[in-house]
Amino acid sequence: MFDGFWDNVFRYPRYLISIVLGIFLNTLEPLFPLLKRPVTLIAILGLFTGGLFFVTLTVRAMLGLNPM
Repeated sequence: MFDGFWDNVFRYPRYLISIVLGIFLNTLEPLFPLLKRPVTLIAILGLFTGGLFFVTLTVRAMLGLNPM
C-alpha cells in the first residue's frame, strides 16, 4: 500500500535543492561576464560584503544582541 510513498517523500529535498540552485544560477548568470574585469569584481564583492554586514547588524539590533 505504501511501497512508493517514502521513495516519493525522499525525492522532495532533491527537487528543492535543484529548484533553489537553478534560481541562484539564473540570477547570477548575468554577473559572470562582469567578474572578468578586476574593478567590477572588487565593486561587486564590496557590495556583497557591505550588504551582508548590513543584514548582520540589522538582525543583531532586532534581536537585541550586544557586540562582544
